Amino acid sequence: MSDRHEENELTGKELSNALRGGRRVYGTLIVSMSPKWPHAVRSTGADFVFIDTEHIPIDRAALSWMCRTYAAMGLPPIVRIPSPDPIEACKVLDGGACGIIAPYVESARQVRELVGATKLRPLKGKRMEEALEDPDALEPPLRDYLDEFNSGNILVVNIESVPAVENLDAILGVPGLDAVIIGPHDLSVSLGTPEQYTNPVFDGVVRDIIQRARNCNVAAGMHFWEGIEQEIEWAKAGANLIVHSGDISIFAQTLREDLTKMRQALGDDAPLSGTDGAATV
Repeated sequence: MSDRHEENELTGKELSNALRGGRRVYGTLIVSMSPKWPHAVRSTGADFVFIDTEHIPIDRAALSWMCRTYAAMGLPPIVRIPSPDPIEACKVLDGGACGIIAPYVESARQVRELVGATKLRPLKGKRMEEALEDPDALEPPLRDYLDEFNSGNILVVNIESVPAVENLDAILGVPGLDAVIIGPHDLSVSLGTPEQYTNPVFDGVVRDIIQRARNCNVAAGMHFWEGIEQEIEWAKAGANLIVHSGDISIFAQTLREDLTKMRQALGDDAPLSGTDGAATV
């Protein structure tokens, strides 16, 4: 979808429909709060942005400004909340997010609770529980209202542990789930192959998750920063939620490469301050 022109604004509903339709959508992790950043990101041809509040400290007011700005520019913001908590999901949706990513989900029960927060707002309490148990319990006008009210809300859950993979069929079977996204670092650790992203065991599990999700008409993807060739191969295997690297990682990688080339061309020594490896978020 990244060939759209700047004048076209993508909404959360359109992004959700694209994911459900099996189309590939492209985005990146953004943590910078600079007011110049949204225009720069839009110029890249990205379809959406992924904002992380699980690992990155962004206060609620700043997050809301980021979400509403990106949404207004046709870049639907999907926010990873600190925990798979329905209350946290409601907070970021109220703040302007077009969708949420819930970290470290391992059960269908967790997904069901998140469906209530993302697909049945503003219904709460016992009435929401009744609607989750039996959607037909809702009066037709209320059902139509809730469908319209929540039509742009995207629910994504992180699959990043062995228990999550073991429970994947039940997770994928929860109505209202739009996509699963693999957390490569945590999943590799849970599998006993820490950061071994080319390990056949890890690669096999990734491909299995992707295939099982797509067979259930649920989008699948991964947030990855360790090499575009692997991302392409997983996309060929069916991944259609592409979250490529992030602003900090891309900045550090590009600047490191440029400065290295300049030093080599000018015959200068290594940097005076040294380096501590690649920056990843």
